[in-house]
Amino acid sequence: MTISNTINAPAMLGMLGGGQLGRFFVTAAHELGYKVTVLDPDANSPAGKIADVHLCANYDDASALKQMTETCQAVTTEFENVPASTLEQLAESVTVRPSAACVAIAQNRVLEKNFIKQAGLPVAPFAVINAMNDLPADDSDLYPAILKVARFGYDGKGQARVKNQAEAQKAFADFKQEICVLEQMLPLDLEVSVVLARDAQGNIAAFPTAENSHLNGILDISIVPARCSEVVKANAQELAKKLAEKLDYVGVLGVEFFVVGKQLLVNEIAPRPHNSGHYTLDACVTNQFEQQVRALTGLPLGDSGLHSNAVMVNILGDSWVSGAEPAWDKALAHNNLKLHLYSKEEPRKARKMGHFTVIGRLKVQDKQALLNTALIARSQLNIG
Repeated sequence: MTISNTINAPAMLGMLGGGQLGRFFVTAAHELGYKVTVLDPDANSPAGKIADVHLCANYDDASALKQMTETCQAVTTEFENVPASTLEQLAESVTVRPSAACVAIAQNRVLEKNFIKQAGLPVAPFAVINAMNDLPADDSDLYPAILKVARFGYDGKGQARVKNQAEAQKAFADFKQEICVLEQMLPLDLEVSVVLARDAQGNIAAFPTAENSHLNGILDISIVPARCSEVVKANAQELAKKLAEKLDYVGVLGVEFFVVGKQLLVNEIAPRPHNSGHYTLDACVTNQFEQQVRALTGLPLGDSGLHSNAVMVNILGDSWVSGAEPAWDKALAHNNLKLHLYSKEEPRKARKMGHFTVIGRLKVQDKQALLNTALIARSQLNIG
């Protein structure tokens, strides 16, 4: 179902998912005068704690979905593993952005890779693995490769590096022979990402290209603007916009890229705000979560430009060494550091508990000084 009119505050909006992305959405929606219902099965979910209504139920719970259709004027999601059937059901009664079709593509690596390739966008060489005999022989150009499960893999989970057929067979067996993608491992020079917002009229507001580094498969640091050529940054922007248009996407979209020499390859997409876009909270005129609210409700998209250079660092549960609280006072002694904690109940290894961003005014603050400050604070918080 689509609408042409703007949904004005104080309408109730629906959010599927109660994690940190949902929490930031609730905050942005409240600032624009909206109310929010969060559907999430976790009674202590970060977004549920601050929502106007928290439906503590599964994403396919008939009663909860009925309440959302009766009380919400528009619904969105904070993660791609919400059942597409739930989005389809909700869309029969209320506006749903992004569409179930877009989310279904993003939640399945096979659909995602094939869609990107068919859209004429560059991807790394890959093969779809439906069964053990689909794994190529040792002389395949794909090796060395990464075997990735088609569904429910994120933050490096459901992935294995393999050098030959035997290693691929073992990894495939370890993944219980779920459908996978075998992707050629490339000599990466850089990883970058673009987060953008697209409205129902096709207008696009893209945030600056971010440079990303990962630790154990999880995003560690994002640097904005990315330290690469203007050509690479511009190409990433154009490819992300083209992908959003091919998807007929409405909402906030994250697109990750590999930089291999002069070549830019699409890695994967996220049909929601993206971890590498968290810097927008402190460094942009309009942040990615406000854009999500604007795109959902039909409001004009905001200015996505930078007012500050930024370095964003993730804070994982690993920072709670021996159960001790990290030294927040030491980090906050850096007066250009902005700390965001997600109100999660229990710090666990590899669990995203918060992030911080070090910012400096454009054309004034030395970019290397920002990174140095971020690295010092990162060490003070026991990260890495």
